[in-house]
Amino acid sequence: PGTGKTTVARIVGHMYKAIGLLSKGHFIEASRTDLIAEYQGQTAIKVKRLINRAKGGVLFIDEAYSITENNHADSYGKESLTELTKALEDYRDDLVVIVAGYTDLMEQFFESNPGLKSRFNSFVFFEDYSIDELVEIFKNICEESDYSVDEAMIEKVRLWLQNKLDAKNGNFANGRVVRNLFDDITMNQAKRLVRDAHEELDKNLLEKLLPEDVPELKG
Repeated sequence: PGTGKTTVARIVGHMYKAIGLLSKGHFIEASRTDLIAEYQGQTAIKVKRLINRAKGGVLFIDEAYSITENNHADSYGKESLTELTKALEDYRDDLVVIVAGYTDLMEQFFESNPGLKSRFNSFVFFEDYSIDELVEIFKNICEESDYSVDEAMIEKVRLWLQNKLDAKNGNFANGRVVRNLFDDITMNQAKRLVRDAHEELDKNLLEKLLPEDVPELKG
């Protein structure tokens, strides 16, 4: 998770359209709420409508195991999977379905329906980003958002991210960790500028992030 799965799924759609495997190549992202209805008997209808929209392109379901998160009691989830499994067979010539999520939970997801795993013929494991890649992502986010950072700032961000990498578990969020860090830093910058409001604010001050804006590590 957080390693660019959605971006890769979009690229697959473009590639398959370019080589003639898909008629449209468009991209539709879905979650549990798009696949599960509120009332008995409506889930199959909801899934069919989603499949009809996705035909000719890529249907991407992130955290697919959420469909069966209430495995022992959620008949709606089972109904959704049954309809999805049927669509994989019926529209295999002009529909790509990509499901994604944490590895161990995805394994449980495939075990939840006997015919599900046999209909997915490609499995890709995304390695966690390295510290250099995480720092590069942070730099790119800053550049895209018109913020400037110096070497001292980047070094503190690197130390912060390395600490998170060292303490990571199976649910490490990769790119989302960087995005959340960036959001915290810009919030701290805004608070700092308000606190120092006696200074005349100019474009350079508004665009510059400082090491002191990096949140302190807890623990």
